[in-house]
Amino acid sequence: MDFVVKLAEGFMNLFQSGAETFISWMTGIVPLVLMLMIAMNTIIAMMGQERVTALARVSSKNPVTRYMILPFVSAFMLGNPMSMTLGRFLPEYYKPSFIASQMQFCHTSNGFFPHINPGELFVWLGIAQGISTLGLNQTELAIRYLLVGLVMNFVGGWVTDYTTAFVSKQQGIELSKTIEEI
Repeated sequence: MDFVVKLAEGFMNLFQSGAETFISWMTGIVPLVLMLMIAMNTIIAMMGQERVTALARVSSKNPVTRYMILPFVSAFMLGNPMSMTLGRFLPEYYKPSFIASQMQFCHTSNGFFPHINPGELFVWLGIAQGISTLGLNQTELAIRYLLVGLVMNFVGGWVTDYTTAFVSKQQGIELSKTIEEI
């Protein structure tokens, strides 16, 4: 009988631990993410949709802005998965590369900007807990992860350009490299 009682207590403790974690998020990360989302929407409203569109079009003209600046701005302003939508302003040829870069950025920016990808925040929080246990600074890790991510997103986007060229040639498909008016 003691075994059954201990099993039942352990089962309930599992849910109590989950509830405590949930409440800690409700008083910690959730208000932070909410405030960041309000700031993001305010900036877009103040800038205007036309300016955001113009920024995306200008950013599509070279690889540095296409795979470093545009993914950063779109992820920061729109979060995941909405940030992928700025790819619609790019020529067909560059869309796969932008998406590759954008999806990577949504992960590598999560430590510093948790509102970008809150659905996967638990991964960052687990890593940050380990860093904190070691007595190291979580903010330094978040900044390093963000900076390495920017470089790797650029490399990933550019490599995908070459992959797109190879597959297009192999399949006999020609994708547009010019920006079309929407």
